[in-house]
Parts: sequence; C-alpha cells; structure tokens
Amino acid sequence: MTATGSTAQCPSVAPVGGCGLRAPLPQGLLRFALGFIPSPLRGWNQVEKATLRCIAILAISVVMIVCAADAWGQTNQRRPHIGYLYPAGGQQGSVFEIIVGGQFLKGVTDVHVSGEGVRASVVQHYRPLRNLTKEQRKEIQRRLRELGEKRWAELHKQGLVGPKPPWPKGGGNASMADKENAEETESVELPEHLLLRNLEDKSLRELQHVRNTFFKLGKRQRNAQISESLLIEVTIDPDAAMGDRELRLAGRQGLTNPMVFQVGVLPEARELESNDPMVNDPLPKEPPVDLPILMNGQIMPGDVDRFRFSASRGQQLVIEAQARRLIPYLADAVPGWFQATLALYDAEGDEVAFADDYRFDPDPVIFYEIPDDGEYELEIRDSIYRGREDFVYRVAVGERPFITRMFPLGGREGDKTVASIDGWNLGKKRLSLDTRPGAGDIRQTALRQGKRLSNRVTYAVGTLPECDDIEPNDTTKNAQRITLPLTINGRIARPGDVDVFWFKGKAGDDVVAEVMGRSLRSPLDSLLRLIDASGRVLEWNDDKEDRDGYLHRDPGLLTHHADSSLRAELPADGTWYVQLSDSRTHGGDAYGYRLRIGPPRPDFALRVTPSSVNVPVGRAAPIRVHVLRKDGFDGEIELILKNAPDGFTLSGARIPAGRNSIRMTLTAPRERLNEPAALTLEGRAEIGGKTIRRPVVPSEDMMQAFLYRHLVPSREFMVAVTRGKRGGRPVELVGDVPVQIPAGGATEVRIRIPKRPKLRKIELELSDPPTGMSLQDVTVVPDGLAFQLRVDGDALQVGFADNLIVEAFTEVVREAKGDKKAKRRQRISLGVLPAIPFEIVP
Repeated sequence: MTATGSTAQCPSVAPVGGCGLRAPLPQGLLRFALGFIPSPLRGWNQVEKATLRCIAILAISVVMIVCAADAWGQTNQRRPHIGYLYPAGGQQGSVFEIIVGGQFLKGVTDVHVSGEGVRASVVQHYRPLRNLTKEQRKEIQRRLRELGEKRWAELHKQGLVGPKPPWPKGGGNASMADKENAEETESVELPEHLLLRNLEDKSLRELQHVRNTFFKLGKRQRNAQISESLLIEVTIDPDAAMGDRELRLAGRQGLTNPMVFQVGVLPEARELESNDPMVNDPLPKEPPVDLPILMNGQIMPGDVDRFRFSASRGQQLVIEAQARRLIPYLADAVPGWFQATLALYDAEGDEVAFADDYRFDPDPVIFYEIPDDGEYELEIRDSIYRGREDFVYRVAVGERPFITRMFPLGGREGDKTVASIDGWNLGKKRLSLDTRPGAGDIRQTALRQGKRLSNRVTYAVGTLPECDDIEPNDTTKNAQRITLPLTINGRIARPGDVDVFWFKGKAGDDVVAEVMGRSLRSPLDSLLRLIDASGRVLEWNDDKEDRDGYLHRDPGLLTHHADSSLRAELPADGTWYVQLSDSRTHGGDAYGYRLRIGPPRPDFALRVTPSSVNVPVGRAAPIRVHVLRKDGFDGEIELILKNAPDGFTLSGARIPAGRNSIRMTLTAPRERLNEPAALTLEGRAEIGGKTIRRPVVPSEDMMQAFLYRHLVPSREFMVAVTRGKRGGRPVELVGDVPVQIPAGGATEVRIRIPKRPKLRKIELELSDPPTGMSLQDVTVVPDGLAFQLRVDGDALQVGFADNLIVEAFTEVVREAKGDKKAKRRQRISLGVLPAIPFEIVP
C-alpha cells in the first residue's frame, strides 16, 4: 500500500488541447515575455508591430518549453475537446454540414445544441492528416486535374471560358506523363480528408479551393488540439429563435466543452480559396454576391480573404465581423484571440473604410454610406497575418439595424423603463427595457424590425431609487445634490466633461461609489473621486477588477476592466462630493453610465467550472466554484442542487467564510442516464438577517495567450454520466464533517468502500492540496481504507477550512509494444473520492 501527497501547491492552469498545464511558470521569464505583449502601438507601422509580436510569441514559447517537462503527464485525460466550428452558425430553415475541429473526437455519437429548433447528427470522423506520401500527392493532383479539365470543358460549352484550362498538361486529354502517373498511382487510396470527400460533385472553384489548400498554402504547424475533424449535419427549423446557442458533442468519453453556434436570418455563403488579392487566380471571377449576406471563412497563415458585392448609392451598410465572439480566447496565440481587421475597397481599388475593432471590442464593425452605384470589395484578415483552422469568422453585410448608443443603461426593478437609442438603420428611436423581477441584475435585449434583429445591447436592473444626472454639474460649485442611497443614470456627454454630485454625510459613515459603464458596453473608461468640501481627495479609483493571481474572475469577455469602484469611511460630518469623469478625457452621447452611491450592500455572485462535467456511474467528479464577493461580504455560502434528477449529490458543498473559490465534488446516480443532464446550482448565505439566494453561473476557465485566464459564462451546466450501466453503493466518508485536523498535527480519516476491490493495489494521492497538507500511512481496514491527513508545522493557521480532493490510482502490467516478453507498468486513475471538508483546529 502506498500513498502520495503534495506539500507545495502549483497554480492551476486551464487545459490546452486536452492536457492540463500545472507547472509553476518561472517569474523572470514571465515578466520578460509579458513585456512583449503590446497594447495599442501608436505610431508603429504594421511591419514593426508584427515583428515585435512575433518576438512575444517566441519569448512565451520559451516559457512553455521550460515548463513542458513538468507539465506533461500530470493530467492526460482523453476528454473530447472542441477547438472550432466551421461554419459557426447557419440560417433559419436550412440544412447544411459543418466541420468540428478538435481532439479525442473518435467515438463521438451525439450532438447537443442548447435551446429549441436546432438538431444535429454526426456524419463522419476524420483522423489527423499526416504528411502526404509522394504517391498520394500525385494521385490527388491527377484527380484534381482530370476533374478540373472536365469542369472547364463544361464551362467552355457555355461560352464562359476559353478552350484551354490555365494549368499545364491541359486540353481535355491527359498527357503521356499523366498516364504514367496514373499507372503508378492506380492503386493508391486517397487519404481521409474532408476536402477530398465527394470530389466528383465539386465545382471548378471548389476544386481550386482543394488544390490551394493542399498544395499552395505552405506547410502548417501541427496543432494537436484541432487535428481531428468531425463532419456534422445540422437542421435549423424556420421558426428557430435567432441568436447564440451552445453546441457540445457527446460520446463514450463524455461531453466536450461548449462552443458558440449562431442561428441567423441572413442568407449565408462560404469562402473558397483563392480569394486573396495577392494570389494570381486563373479562374473566371465569381459574380458579386447579393446583399444582405453573411460570409463564413477561415484565415490561414498569411491569408487575406476578399469578397465582391454590388451596392447602390445611399445604402447605409453595416459590416460586422464576428471572430473573437465565436472563440473568446486562444491559449497559444498573442494577444489571445483572432484579431480580425476589415477593409472596404471601391471599384478603383481604393480603400474607403477600415476597422480593426469596435470601440473596445476586438471584433470590427464598419459603418459606410455608399456614395456611388457599383461593385465594392470587402477584405478580412488577421491584424498580423497569423492564421490556422480555428481562425474562424462570420461577416454580416447589409442594411442591418445596429444600435450604437442607448440611454439610460438600465432602470429600477418593476418600473416602466424606455431607453432612447440611436444608430444605423433603426426604424425606432425608443426601446422598452424589461425590468420585471427575477431575471437577474444584468440583462440583454435587441430591437426587432420584422424578421431582422439588431445587435444586442446590455443594461442593468437595480432596486435602489434612481435619477438622471442634470447638467451643468461640472464642478463642486454647480454640483447636483443627491440623497443616498441612489443610482444615477448619466453620461459623459463631451470630451473633458465631468459630473459632480454632492451629499451630506456624517463621521463614520461607510460610503460606496460604484460605476457600471464598460460592463454595460459603454466606451466610458471611468475615473471616480470622493472629495471633501476643501477639495481634498479622500479616495479615488480608476479601474476595479476581480483577480486571483492570473485568473480574471469578472464574467464576460472584457480584458480592460474600465469601471471604477471606491469605498471609504467618512472622517467628519459635512458636505462630500463624488466626481466622475473619463480617464482619457473622452466623451460623447454613447458614454453612458450608472453610478451607485450609498452604504455598502454586501452580496455575492457565483461561477462554476467547468460547464461540461463527465462523471462515471455512481462516482464523483471534481468541480470548482468561484465567489465574487461584493461590498465586504465575507460570509459562508452553502451550495445546493435545484431540481436535479434523483441520485445527484454534492460533497463539500460549503464555501468557508473569506474564501474566493473552492473545489467540491459532484456524485452521479447509480444508473447511467440516456442523455446529459442540465443541472442548476444555487448558493445561499445569511446577510443582514436574511437568506440571500444567488444562481451559480456555469463558466469555462479559458486561458489567454499562455498566461492569463478568464471565467467565460456558458448557458448551461451539463453533466454526462458515463461508463457502465449500473454502479454499486458510492464510496462514503466515515465520521463527522468537517474533519478536524490539529495545527501541525494529523488526523485519521476512514472511507467506506462497499465493493471492496483489491484495496492493496490502490494508491491515494491528494489533488492540488493546500500548502503543507499531505496524505500518509494508508492502511486497509475491515470496511475500506484509513489514512492520515497531516499538516506541517504552522503551514495552515487555526480556522483555515477547505475541501480535499483525493484521487485513487492503480497500477497494471501490460505487454510492451512489439515485444510480448517485455512488460511495462502503467498507472491508471480510478477517479476521485467525494470531497473531504476539513478545518484546522488548535
């Protein structure tokens, strides 16, 4: 019997391509690497920017190589993983095929799409494509040439092209060299690849796309996390709700991570290579596409995609790219996502519009009024010419409704609230906001015009009294008087504008001032000050963010946390001023905000990761719950499952006071479920004599550019019960919980194991324990196992509480590959025990 335990805690890092990296990163190398990740580089040309960012990639690669030896093998779970969907959506009332790129996809049998009206099924799995043999290359070239000549002849008969195709050895009949190649490769089978499927049915442009992909785009770096492909058929009902969904795959290995899948109303098309202006395309030009249109594509290294369309004078075009929205973060790319750029060219080839973002959103939007009838060309590429299969985009072009500003950015719960809106192609200037109780503090809505839907806008709903800011209130002399507590709806209406509010306070009053602007999609970068009557600044704040090391726990896709928040105890009775401005002295009608001023309102929000959990029948799986504590709340939180199918239980479902995150376990029923279950978790805490209930938002812990991590909200918390049809009684902890461990001492823990397997061959190991905690002296007892939990010295203070996750392993002996006499030992995980709550006592 053996046992192992960790006495040093390594930072947990989000999985990259199915392998969790847990090695501590050398701080010197990190600082060096991070120094090469620039924010906007004003005055630098594109070559200088690209060079510097390439240096950043090389620098961070050094970091990863140094850490790889420690990281490899610590977590090698073959959980299926999705890297991208292409295309990442479709039109209502359509049936089409999409490609799923990922890892460990063999054995996937089912597709789950959130919401109603979308169904999907697996067509075929494709293994990673290795290097082509010489014979395979010749065979592919021969078949493409034969089919190309056939398609060219068909076009020639229609009078669309000349008699000879523009590639060598053409003319309709194969040359002697072709016949020799055909004899040499007659028995050669083509490799399994999506592009080689149904070659005989492809058009001339599609055949050229295959040729360019295989032979003209150069060698590509292999990426294990997107090396496998799955072909899926999707059916979208005509009345399916528009908007974002989540797509997951399921099979014998369990559920994948979720990916964004969009349902839209626009006609859709896909790019075909070569549509790069720098590449000499021998084929006839494709006719311009009709508007409105949604173009789907993938950007490969150095790739530039262009599309032609016809437009009429006076059209108000909105050209909106979606790239980062589809895949929020890339773990192995700087700055951490596909940074798309858009450029619009007129018939003479002159650039008439360009965008590389929309305000602070990396996905660009172009607004352009067409000056003259004619053809225009839209270009999309990566800002520094990177690319690979997961650089997926969707670009919508047309006279689409788009809201660029809204005021106010919310309302009081239960009050009728109508916001004024402005933008492009809007049939209305007013938008009703739903403020009914029970739908959450942060909500979204959109303007519907017939079948068209505008971009979604974000707003907040609160319970405090509200008012609007009243100009002029730029100084303490003309400051707006307010009575606390209050939420103020305002905007920094022009560059350099300042809004000042005053209130009466008493010595000892605890005052909180909090801005919601950027979190509601306002371009405002707020700066907040609390000032006394003499003009002295008592407290100020520019940006507030909720971070735990390299983990950004604020929900959403914001990487610049530009909202301000401050808290101060007033030192004296008198008049106090709250001053709000933009830190960059910007301003305008879109620079809206909601400013809450008043005493603290202790509260909390909860996130659970991952949002897809795979757990064997009757056994446990670890999950992590994060707490976003607000206005000083540091109390204990209890977690419960709401309306879950029978048999699901939580262990360690208590977040101790003051803790910002904790691991616990979810135990599955003893019988396998036919379908993954969508579970709901809720947190409860006592605050001010009341029981406060808050939902637990499912999230994915995603890595950005090798280092930073973000909690990205998902729509559903999905659990798949895998392996086996029926399990025995679950493993149980014997005795009272939490387990009490003396500071600097040890405590015996017993677990009951009903089936009693060969216990002497089981090893137990702590998974990510607190510093100084170890597991020792495992012994077999009549009803299971016993072991010692030991704390070294004063590593953990009295009162510290947490959960311990214990993983069980066994060792099997297998024949070595290629040598039946040689044996090799393999360590296999048996899973984790239910979480063990503990507390350090005197």
